[in-house]
Amino acid sequence: MTNDHVIVLPGGGYTRISDNESAPIVAWLESLGMSASYFAYPVNTRHPAVLEAVRGEIRARRDAGADRIALLGFSAGGHAAGHAALAPGASARERVDLVMLCYPVVSMMLPTHQVSRETLLGRDATPEQRVATSLDLLVTPDAPPFFVWHTAEDDAVPVQHSYLLGMALAGAGVRHALHVFARGGHGLNLARDAGGARQWTDLCAAWLREEGWLP
Repeated sequence: MTNDHVIVLPGGGYTRISDNESAPIVAWLESLGMSASYFAYPVNTRHPAVLEAVRGEIRARRDAGADRIALLGFSAGGHAAGHAALAPGASARERVDLVMLCYPVVSMMLPTHQVSRETLLGRDATPEQRVATSLDLLVTPDAPPFFVWHTAEDDAVPVQHSYLLGMALAGAGVRHALHVFARGGHGLNLARDAGGARQWTDLCAAWLREEGWLP
């Protein structure tokens, strides 16, 4: 039997760590019978500090006995999760086996979510820096499976971010699920009172079962 662990990366625009996307998410995962923890990655700091910190947390969980590691990220934490999974240069101990992204920041080329981009890269980020931190431009055929969800009404991190990632995953032949719900704004976390978006936890649990992470 494998020893699996999920690292939760809350959102917060790279300026703070969101409380409602941390402990409540760990509690939900544990209710499914999974081992989980949330990681308070460094904020208000420039790239590559976050990437290096997340990779360090992955190594620590492997040293603690985890055979398989998944990342679950929200908004800017979704960017941090996707970046750790897709950026080149990861060692074997730093590679992740599964990724779940909730209304993620994906592209640093789009004009939207400016606060995440400027906090991570600065206002004078070069085109090369923006390309190197855009998840959709980092997808390769050996990327791990992805589960992604977003809402069409999200005006903080528009749904185009997830569409770009979905297209890149499809183009590279990476196994993935992409769900877009018609209603709901940004920062829904468990989305218990958010109409159709409340389905995301059941859909994610079903996907985890299909991927062999739940019985």
